[in-house]
Amino acid sequence: MKLRFLKLFLLTVLFCGFANMVDAQKKSSRKSTKRTTKSRSKSNVKPATPTVDTTAVVQAPVVVVEPEIDSLPIKTVRKSLRPDEAVETSALRDRTPLPYEHLRADDAVYRHRIWREIDAREKINLPFMYAADENNGNQSFISILFKAIQDSAVTVFSTIDDRFTTPMTKSEVAKAVLGEKIPVINYDSLGNPLPPVYKFRELNLDSFYKFHVKEEVIFDKESSRLFWRILGIAPVVNVITSQGVFLGPKELFWVYYPDMRPVFSKYEIYNGKNYGARMSWEELFESRMFSGRIIKSTMDNPKDIQIRAMSGMDTNGILQLFEGENIKEKIFNYEQDLWSY
Repeated sequence: MKLRFLKLFLLTVLFCGFANMVDAQKKSSRKSTKRTTKSRSKSNVKPATPTVDTTAVVQAPVVVVEPEIDSLPIKTVRKSLRPDEAVETSALRDRTPLPYEHLRADDAVYRHRIWREIDAREKINLPFMYAADENNGNQSFISILFKAIQDSAVTVFSTIDDRFTTPMTKSEVAKAVLGEKIPVINYDSLGNPLPPVYKFRELNLDSFYKFHVKEEVIFDKESSRLFWRILGIAPVVNVITSQGVFLGPKELFWVYYPDMRPVFSKYEIYNGKNYGARMSWEELFESRMFSGRIIKSTMDNPKDIQIRAMSGMDTNGILQLFEGENIKEKIFNYEQDLWSY
């Protein structure tokens, strides 16, 4: 019995010692794993430091692009809300021009091109300056042109030449009409000048009182008639520098007259003698109810220059006028000499 108790006691002591050893090993392994995780976290995780780019950042210069001006100086006209006429004229507003009579090249035995200058200050040309307001807009001739361009009813051509080769956009037409911006200097309350402000000059539509007309005179042997066919119209302005130096007339743009005929047929001209006997602008041009002095022609002009550019004509306006009248007389005599009485 004593031996048996002694063996059990020794076994219990050995078992407790073994359990203590196992427990000690577990604790040591836990401590080592904690230390390794702490060391790993400390060694791997680094505080973020701001990175500075040493290369210089080159920014492109800011270019301020001004918006294109595509609005022409057209007077705003409000439409009447009630019939403003005692008679019905809606049918007159919707009329269309008659087509031209066909002219064969073989029948045109006589042809010349003529360039005229219409001055609206002459008495017969005063309808060009008529500036009343109707439902279809202002009735002045330059306003009719501007409105047709603004509504894209006609193609505008540049003044590079008068053969209608280079179309123009609305913004280009607006720049040609308004010109370049001019500096306007303002002053503060103390009288000190402020930075200049660039603005367009104020435009007066009455300053457009000259127009150039390109036309062709043809004698048709089949009908034995002399035909005048207008090809183009160009408004003209006088160019004056800021110092007051007059540089001469300048054409703004060209419009093809056959394209403008449907537009002209819807506008009536001013007739101060009889308000009820008005005609359209298309009828005025076809009936030649205007006056214009000849400034250039293909008759006896091998250099294709204007009359004022001829020798001895540049400073003498009377001689230029006489030369234009001489061209008119030659055309008239040619037609009259074909008839025998």
